[in-house]
Amino acid sequence: MFTDIFFGTLAILGVATITKESSLTKEALAHNDTRQHDSIGVKYEIEERGSLYTLDYRCYFKGPQGYISPWHDIPLYDDESKKVFNMMVEIPRWTNAKMEISTRDPLSPIKQDMKNGKARFTSNIFPHRGALWNYGALPQTWENNTHVDPRTGATGDNDPIDVLEIGSAIHKTGSVKIVGCLALVDGGETDWKLMAIDVADPVANDVNSMDDVERVFPGQPKATREYLRTYKIPSGKGENTFGFDGKFMDAAFCHEVIEETHGFWKKLIKVPKPHLNTLAQVGGALYKTTPAAAAEIVAATPEIRRASDLPADLERWHYISESKL
Repeated sequence: MFTDIFFGTLAILGVATITKESSLTKEALAHNDTRQHDSIGVKYEIEERGSLYTLDYRCYFKGPQGYISPWHDIPLYDDESKKVFNMMVEIPRWTNAKMEISTRDPLSPIKQDMKNGKARFTSNIFPHRGALWNYGALPQTWENNTHVDPRTGATGDNDPIDVLEIGSAIHKTGSVKIVGCLALVDGGETDWKLMAIDVADPVANDVNSMDDVERVFPGQPKATREYLRTYKIPSGKGENTFGFDGKFMDAAFCHEVIEETHGFWKKLIKVPKPHLNTLAQVGGALYKTTPAAAAEIVAATPEIRRASDLPADLERWHYISESKL
């Protein structure tokens, strides 16, 4: 399965601000069935609909009471006292399909982003092939697009806060701790990036700060900055730039950012006329769904079909000389 829910501890190691994908691996695609994931004793299932790599593809989440919104109904914390957060993986490492939680669709399924009316893929920029991390988001967070962040001077990007999981495995399930934080200000919008590691990773106990990341995963911080700086260039856009001079911020800073975006989300689900879809089962939500109504939403989408062929140009490497940056 290319997309998954990924639970765990997020132990923040650092944050940077940025101002202005190759086929999915066999491991990530080994699904075509419904699988279960646990968090705080709650079992979740994932159900795919439509055809992978097309615009009708959807990946829905299901809990004990039926279909849920992973964005709204999965708790932010797995263990708040230990700063353990739940993470939803959207894009497994080394893959190029630009998958994301759909904030405008009911039940917030994961779907493929669109560009010029077609399914969106990210390019391979030498030496990076696809995503460098297991890329996902924290539930119950929202980067408010009406709030100007005084730390970046830009409004939020209107999405849940992003997470980059840097452990050894291509993830299907697991627990993570935050080991870093990046704030991308892309196109005039603040887009924080949290770095994390699976708590089940063999070296997880040794990674608790950005200094640890550099020691255990030498070159990872630099590669992350380089990728985020250049990944839009092949599509004709300029390079991204970083706030804080590209510096990774510490854990305390990152936890404040998470709590702030959690607070924005709490207000969003109570707005009478929200511009995003806030249909949920979670307490406090203004617009509530029922198991029967949620099942009807999923049933109205196309049943799962064979995956579409990947674009041929995903085999291409893009080379960017320093003179062009």
